[in-house]
Amino acid sequence: MAERIPVLIVAGFLGSGKTTLLNHLLRDNRGTRIGVVVNDFGAVNIDAMLVAGQVDATVSLSNGCVCCAVDVSELDGLFTRLAHPRSDIDVIVVEASGLAEPRNLIRMVIGSDNPRIRYGGLVEVVDAEQFPASRERHPELATHLRLADLVVVNKADRLPVDELDRLRAEIAEVVGQVPVYATTYGRIDPGLLFDEPLRETSTIAEQLSFDELLAEHHHDHDGHPHLHDDYTSVSFSSDTELDPRRLVGFLEDPPTGLFRAKGIAAFGVAEERRKFVFHMVGRHIVFEPRSWGRGEPRASRLVLIGAGLETETALRRLRDTVHAGDDPLDSHAMLGVWRYTAH
Repeated sequence: MAERIPVLIVAGFLGSGKTTLLNHLLRDNRGTRIGVVVNDFGAVNIDAMLVAGQVDATVSLSNGCVCCAVDVSELDGLFTRLAHPRSDIDVIVVEASGLAEPRNLIRMVIGSDNPRIRYGGLVEVVDAEQFPASRERHPELATHLRLADLVVVNKADRLPVDELDRLRAEIAEVVGQVPVYATTYGRIDPGLLFDEPLRETSTIAEQLSFDELLAEHHHDHDGHPHLHDDYTSVSFSSDTELDPRRLVGFLEDPPTGLFRAKGIAAFGVAEERRKFVFHMVGRHIVFEPRSWGRGEPRASRLVLIGAGLETETALRRLRDTVHAGDDPLDSHAMLGVWRYTAH
């Protein structure tokens, strides 16, 4: 089964920096082929885009990325085109502004029948300087924050450190465990949002490797220093089978700051000899049962990615998911996994 293409939704109030973030991803994507979906080419600063304002139009960029302008009614059809194997797209990024409310876009992605895409998360971008006033004028922004899987506090350099800390604490009260990532100029490490492509191999072990992190670029084109948070990746492996109830419990109540997780789980359940590939973004979890490859060790391998993630706490909780008993668990232990498995 081919790896599903993540569909990442970027939302935020006017002027928060969504388009700047998109341009950063297109410019500094380290070989990732991105399909960006916007409702107007005009704001995206790519020289190849000479068809600003057209609907259902597509521009292919020299770096292998594709940018499309669509009406929301055409979005599902566009996913079909972008996710086609010939498109060779690694990730799809949708700018929510002007297309639909974030909640509707999330439903559209999660409810899609397209077997080649999966939900990649809702990133809510806020203007550090303007957000308090914007929220007062538009209370629905708090609802959007509660839907977010990652909050990006942009233009963080415009606030004194103590004010920025207070703003982040205020947002954290609204979003709970969701990571809050501070940055300037829309700069965010792509490795927090999606994986680098590995085009010359398809082995699971290499797909799960996060050892080669993206190179840092510390200045923008004007020479100004960037202020941005780092992201954290945590790897965990176990030759002892896991307890599915404990793993599902970990994913349903993730450590603070966790944005996404992926991995392969071998469960210590009687008569269940398959491996389970899983993805988690925010509160959305998917398990897929698959057969073990010939010669593939029956081991569990997990990777967690987040911002402000407490590594030791996460690893301790992952170690607690290992099935410590000598006897296999009965099939009822799989009920939580089946809840997140497509049938």
